[in-house]
Parts: sequence; structure tokens; C-alpha cells
Amino acid sequence: MTTPLRHRSRRSERLTALIVTAAVLFCPPLLLVIDRLPSATGIWLLLYLFVAWAFVIGLAAWLQESRRAPAKGRR
Repeated sequence: MTTPLRHRSRRSERLTALIVTAAVLFCPPLLLVIDRLPSATGIWLLLYLFVAWAFVIGLAAWLQESRRAPAKGRR
């Protein structure tokens, strides 16, 4: 069983990892590489931004949800 302090520590570590992941996904050198990919329509950058942003939002929601099970007899 984890103590509340340990739980907060792991949560802050996970949120820090989320911030670092988002910073890497949206760093200008990576965006320039994606923008330079050959395509007829130039949609790679828009597609990458949409998917990366959805990934960051989904990961943040998953990290923020409570892992505790509801008490028996309560809804």
C-alpha cells in the first residue's frame, strides 16, 4: 500500500515526464523535420500537430484520473 506522500511524489514525477514529453514533441527542430517531409499537399505538419496534441491531452487525462476504486455500497 502506498502512502499519500509517496502517491503525490509519483504523480509529480509522472507530470514532470509529461511536460518533458510535450516539450520534445513540440520543439522547433522536430517540427522543422516534420515540415520538410515530401508531400503533395503539405499536410504532414498539420497531421503531426493534431496527433501529438491529442496524445499529450490523452496522456494528461490518463495521469490525472484517480486510481482509487469506489467504496462498496456507494455509487
